[in-house]
Formats: sequence, structure tokens, C-alpha cells
Amino acid sequence: VQLQASGGGLVQAGDSLRVSCTVSGITSRPYGLGWFRQAPGKERDIVAAISWTGFTTYYAESVKGRSTISRDNAKNTVFLQMDSLKPEDTAVYYCAAKDGPRLSVYAYEYTYWGQGTQVTVSS
Repeated sequence: VQLQASGGGLVQAGDSLRVSCTVSGITSRPYGLGWFRQAPGKERDIVAAISWTGFTTYYAESVKGRSTISRDNAKNTVFLQMDSLKPEDTAVYYCAAKDGPRLSVYAYEYTYWGQGTQVTVSS
């Protein structure tokens, strides 16, 4: 199973950015998906998560109202749209997949992880 994240980059505060993650080689369905992020010297934290159907989503308080998670199961892809970006959003963003239809906010429940994509927001 491979998760390939893309779409990170250097943006200015207030800008928008969409990161994507494509899952390949996964045979167990359904599966939940999540985005986590890790800033230098900090722990990896949940950003957003989405259930298999997409009907249930979760957002960390720090991004709620500024971000939208979505998925396209036909393309095995999950997206994270981030608006009104702030310098404190700077981090490596990781996508992750877990068995079962439900979402999870806990990193330990995710079996598969992508390599991460760097998002840097300048002030």
C-alpha cells in the first residue's frame, strides 16, 4: 500500500492551498482517511479526517472553518483544501489510511502513511 501526497509548497499568509493524496495497492475496503501535520519540534497532530462515505468529517479546532476535507473513492484520493493560511499552519502534512469505514482522530489507528508534503506559510 502506498500513499502519495502532493500539492504542498510555499505560500503567503492568507493564501489558499489544496493538498492531495492518492492511495494505491489497498485491497481492504472500506477505509477511513486522515490528514495529520507535524511542525519542527512538535508532535504529529490530527488536522482533519473523513469516513469512507464522506458523510462524516472531523476538523481540528485550529483549522475548523478554514479547511475542507473531501475524497473521491473512484480515484482513491483524498483532498485537503486550506484557506486563509497562517504561518502556524507551516508543517509537513501527512495523509493516512485506516481499515474500516469510520474516521479516527488517533494516529495509532491508522495503518498506512504517506511520505508527507511540506507546507510553508510566510508572514
